[in-house]
Amino acid sequence: MRWAYFLLVASALWWIAPPAHAAQEEPPVALIGVPGLLWEDVDPHATPNLWRLAGESDLGSVSVKTVGTLACPFDGWLSVSAGVRSAVGQRCGLPPEPERTGEGARVPGFDGLRARRDGTYAGTLGAAVHAAGHCTTAVGPGAALALADADGKVDVYAPEPAALADWSRCRVLAVDVDELISPYLAGGHLPAVPDALGPERRREAVRAADAEVGAALAKLPAGAQVVLSGIGDHGSVPHLRVAMWKRAEASGALLGTASTRRGDIVIITDTTPTVLTAAGIPVPPTVIGLPWQAGERLPLEEAVAELRRADMMGTGIRNTTGLFFTGFAVITVSFYAIAYYVLSRRRNAGAVGVVALGLAAVPVSTYAVNVFPWGHGPYPIALVITGVVAIASAITAFAVLGPWRRGPLGPPGVVAAIIGIVMVADLLTGTNLQFNSLMGYTAVVGGRYYGLANIPFALLATSVLMTAAVAADHLVRAGRRRAAVALVSTLGVAAMLLAGWPGIGSDFGGVIAFVPGIAVTALLVAGKRVSVLKFVGFCALGGVTVSALAVLDYLRPAPSQTHLGRFVGMVLEGTFMPMILRKLGAMLNTMLSPNLMPIVITGLAFLIFAIMRPGKISAGVVPQAFERAPMLKAGLIGALVSGVVGMLVNDSGTAVLSMVVAVAVPLVLYAGIHSEPLAEPASEEAPVAAKI
Repeated sequence: MRWAYFLLVASALWWIAPPAHAAQEEPPVALIGVPGLLWEDVDPHATPNLWRLAGESDLGSVSVKTVGTLACPFDGWLSVSAGVRSAVGQRCGLPPEPERTGEGARVPGFDGLRARRDGTYAGTLGAAVHAAGHCTTAVGPGAALALADADGKVDVYAPEPAALADWSRCRVLAVDVDELISPYLAGGHLPAVPDALGPERRREAVRAADAEVGAALAKLPAGAQVVLSGIGDHGSVPHLRVAMWKRAEASGALLGTASTRRGDIVIITDTTPTVLTAAGIPVPPTVIGLPWQAGERLPLEEAVAELRRADMMGTGIRNTTGLFFTGFAVITVSFYAIAYYVLSRRRNAGAVGVVALGLAAVPVSTYAVNVFPWGHGPYPIALVITGVVAIASAITAFAVLGPWRRGPLGPPGVVAAIIGIVMVADLLTGTNLQFNSLMGYTAVVGGRYYGLANIPFALLATSVLMTAAVAADHLVRAGRRRAAVALVSTLGVAAMLLAGWPGIGSDFGGVIAFVPGIAVTALLVAGKRVSVLKFVGFCALGGVTVSALAVLDYLRPAPSQTHLGRFVGMVLEGTFMPMILRKLGAMLNTMLSPNLMPIVITGLAFLIFAIMRPGKISAGVVPQAFERAPMLKAGLIGALVSGVVGMLVNDSGTAVLSMVVAVAVPLVLYAGIHSEPLAEPASEEAPVAAKI
């Protein structure tokens, strides 16, 4: 009877206060971080453990961008901990070694991290796990940082997999595999070089990391979910890193997320909600990421090849962008110098006009080239450059050889219309042309993953306003000024809504800049005067418009929201200032861009002096263009207004105005070169009398 009584009491105690390890009824969710891991490293022979895991998982690429261009492992783990992009605020390497507190540990200096502007939310992941009544187990310094609660503590800590006895005790577990990244460190920091290790040394580091991953996988209990992420960069060149998610429903599909609206790319802050959701734990409202989602299913070898190609394309474009912009700036400045020489000497300027159209067609050609699968070629970047030149030449030939060539506004109008059609078509089909393009964005850089970027916005606004102005000129000449105003307003508003609509353009600053450009153009076409007060009101209207779009986005379910709606949430929570300050800093850093500022200075200088000193600069062709086609001036002024406002409200700064100038001024120059002076003064109906 005594033994029966003992069993009864023990059973009661079991239900009243179960041991910590017994409270864990389901297998754990394990986050394995391997900083620096590329898909190029994963191979069935060199990394058998990672390859085996890949065969049991859904696969994707993770953009590890945190606050800066590069993400050291410290910043990567900190961002996972916070659920928002975070950074320690200095050149960094690995997280610090935790201080042991019994069987757990505490991250040293954690209060200091939370006191930083870019570390405010550190501890969010661990606090959420504790709030749900679960404990946390961390293996290695990075894992401890990821799972630390608001006090910087984890419940169970081991420095390496071999030192952890119970792998099933806690619902959430993290493992820091730093064997791949440690050989790169110099003085505890990542070196400012693309790759500090030679191929053989990197292969050795990859093999060591694979062995460590294998050791961790071997100790996990059956049925454990595994979330593996590349966490951080290994040098001065950002890359897309490995993402794997092993779970019962994994089917070899590609991993994407609503954060990127891409079927094969996730971001570092998506890791936090993915781990919490997998563990059945509510995601805190401050977390900006969204859980990973399985998409298209591919055979393992094909999926890995696609993910390797994605990194190659992104890094190739990123590494070429600076040289491309420099070359474009040099060609543009040289063009204006040659145009000045030719026009000031009254030479035959027909060739200058054709080259002007070609220059205006170059930016849109950097997107149109993505219609072709250049990433599959043997020399992808050479194919991109060749394709850009070929497409710009084709657009120019189409513009100057068609039946519209007989009028001075025909070819410029055709080029502007083609630019607008390409940009609108890209917006309506998921912005795949802007992605991995020389004047667009890449997931490697991680500034934007979908929607309308700043330079494409400049092209869209300029093309729409210039096309509308050309069409309005014909209507005004026919005595239909009201129809001309309606056309400008309708085309402008439609394009503006596409630019700002959540999930299509999702461009916050673009709407603010587009509205005054549309309004100014419409007023000038109507023959009205634009005062400073009206201009300020138009800018305010742009702010109201984008705010309305953002609120509508915020009212949608969280998984469907874009960054517009999430920004409203940040405003309501009072957490928006760090992002505003970062964007302001980025805008100021680009104001004096050595690649873009020459385009602005030379283009505007040529335009201004061509108007003020036409006899010396352009033989009067620009004033002649405005005399022959008064509405063209309205379109140019409206585009420049959008460019200036866009420069001030977007984080790309000068890039916006430089592209407006690069497209609009050459179009006006062509029209002037091919315009003949009017035989008699223009009627009262035609000219744009109002001036800003």
